[in-house]
Amino acid sequence: MLRFDIVTIFPEYFNSIFDFGIIRRACAAGLIEVAAHDLRQWTSDRHRTVDDRPFGGGDGMVLKPAPVFDAVESLTGARRREVLGANNRVVLMSAHGRRFRQSLAREFAAEAEHVVVICGRYEGVDERVASALVTDEISIGDYILSGGEAAAAVFIDAIVRLVPGALGNENSAVNDSFTDDRFDAPHYTRPPDFEGLQVPEILLGGNHAEIERWRKRHALLKMQRNRPDLFDEVKLTDEERSSLLEPSSDDGATNE
Repeated sequence: MLRFDIVTIFPEYFNSIFDFGIIRRACAAGLIEVAAHDLRQWTSDRHRTVDDRPFGGGDGMVLKPAPVFDAVESLTGARRREVLGANNRVVLMSAHGRRFRQSLAREFAAEAEHVVVICGRYEGVDERVASALVTDEISIGDYILSGGEAAAAVFIDAIVRLVPGALGNENSAVNDSFTDDRFDAPHYTRPPDFEGLQVPEILLGGNHAEIERWRKRHALLKMQRNRPDLFDEVKLTDEERSSLLEPSSDDGATNE
């Protein structure tokens, strides 16, 4: 079983967010456990203070190290990352972290048994948390959120759907976008004609080899169009490179 413990100053944020879909079913099936904990329970003053002004001056407040260290020790039994067990991970959701990608989600789903997720707030978390306590500092994108809660929800959702048994159809995860560093193909459903927008004719036929070729080609075309940064990293086969140069009249729904 994979367990997630979320450390946050807003545990109520997660009251219903995991009560739907795949995560709810995975919890019900005993595949995962998810719990949110109020960081303030690891404070010792009567005001339950979790933040303070940054040394050196500057705007905003910073989460203090002591409550975070105490929370992680309480949840894992370890106070420093060096003594965590091999299958324990302590994650800090941070704008300064490495980019969260599908390959990292697969790593967590395959190797981790217990993940503590720390949600930052204000101007961030005392750097000693990142340098001595967490095993992974992770960002879900190059933008700033009000806190780590939304990022934690994204992080957990991406991992859970890769846990064996979490999806009703295991091929759904195999065929996801980014599984092989490529996009999934565009999808169409009924009706074949919607307000003059036509489903590509090739998808209406029964030639499965041609359909598969179409899907691979158009997955690459969509990546090239929407995410040229990722497309430039893809190692294309000779067949894929050739397919992208082909003129085509099947480039998606058309308005006729």
